[in-house]
Amino acid sequence: MSLLSSAVRRLPRTISRVSPPAFSSQIRHFSSPIDPSVGLTDDQKELQSVARAFADNEFAPFMQEWDAKQHFPVDVLRKGAELGFGGLYTREDVGGAGLGRLDTSVIFEALSTGCVSTTAYISIHKMGTYTYGSEDQRQKHLPSLTSMEKFASYCLTEPGAGSDAAGLSTTAVKKGSHYVLNGSKAFISGGGDSDVYLIMARTGGAGPKGISCFLVEKGFKGLSFGKKEDKLGWNSQPTRAVIMEDCEVPVENLIGAEGQGFSIAMKGLNGGRINIGSCSLGAAQASIEAAVEHVKVRKQFNQPLANFQNTQFKLADMATALMSSRLMIRQAATMLDQNHPDVAAFCAMAKLHATDECFKICDDALQLHGGYGYLKDYKVNVYLRDSRVHRILEGTNEVMRMVASRALLAD
Repeated sequence: MSLLSSAVRRLPRTISRVSPPAFSSQIRHFSSPIDPSVGLTDDQKELQSVARAFADNEFAPFMQEWDAKQHFPVDVLRKGAELGFGGLYTREDVGGAGLGRLDTSVIFEALSTGCVSTTAYISIHKMGTYTYGSEDQRQKHLPSLTSMEKFASYCLTEPGAGSDAAGLSTTAVKKGSHYVLNGSKAFISGGGDSDVYLIMARTGGAGPKGISCFLVEKGFKGLSFGKKEDKLGWNSQPTRAVIMEDCEVPVENLIGAEGQGFSIAMKGLNGGRINIGSCSLGAAQASIEAAVEHVKVRKQFNQPLANFQNTQFKLADMATALMSSRLMIRQAATMLDQNHPDVAAFCAMAKLHATDECFKICDDALQLHGGYGYLKDYKVNVYLRDSRVHRILEGTNEVMRMVASRALLAD
């Protein structure tokens, strides 16, 4: 461990089990406009190398199989948790790594080069490992979540309240030592497989001030799940509706105070938007890497595709879009670390730009592959499908425009 940087030392000691990362040499000698280590400290480069090595060894060889078979790789996730990936910005006293949001963004980007869908689930699991609980709640629940012995899901969206989160209709009525919850949540990653559900429900009147946050555990009376959804992408994680019918939740499972739920949800979304944007960066990075290799070896008219100016210009545009997206995501992550007062608008703009541009990069990479890109033998189609939903979740990109424009027009 003494040979590792101080940043890596903050991760659990089991990080030393990782073999020397093959990607580290790429980071040091990339000499490319898409070098993901540009601007990082030595500590952050070490974190990036460890995450990319894990992605290369544990995610990438199985990504297409997980996608095709809709397999939820629980064992691999727990293996990642041994390195600290299950509690990246959770405090160390409950098994977390205690990293900042910029460090975490770097790790999520590197992991996503191996499998976007599985990395995105780690982000959602992290949103479920709430930061507003009491000390008793933290000590009771977080150690099993940071180790990924148990998994968590974040439950805000409803069939009739997606972008309009403040209009949610799930109710929670206090009755003695319990709250009784009624309603349903839609599109919940990990639904049915997760052990813990962070659920936003209405305890008061209309609007955001009437919303509270509850920790609902699998097995609680009145909790059930819908069918497993068949999705375009994100197939390595299950998605189901979470249904509460007179679901009894102990009073001690209220997170924070009544009426604090919407604030908890929105602050969680700021970080979630950075994480999802980071996952888009990883998809775009891997797609450009694949496209560059393909155009160097694929020939048309007796010469490699890389010799054609159209190909060169397309790659230049892709690299420029990736770099601008990365800079915006890392700037917003830094502001989140600083608790900057304008962080919500910057997170929204970064998520908007990165998810739009990185999806286009994946699409352009598929185009450069020609007919081969449309074959499931090639990974680029998985990156394309997995990154498409990033423009919808954690607030649609139309909502991101609303958040940014409101900040511009505020008095």
